[in-house]
Amino acid sequence: MVISAMNIIEKLDEKDKDKVSYFVQQLLYQSKYQSLKKEVVQRREEIQNGETLKHKEIWTR
Repeated sequence: MVISAMNIIEKLDEKDKDKVSYFVQQLLYQSKYQSLKKEVVQRREEIQNGETLKHKEIWTR
């Protein structure tokens, strides 16, 4: 489903791609996606600060 949707989106003209992008943004701003968005922002900040787990740390916990 996702692959076929992506193939369709790639074939749209720029105006229609912008419309699809707008509606996706509206969905992401809904409250049910806010916690996911906050987590993504937090993870990006951790990565930028070098606060990531090493492979060994993951498997020894």
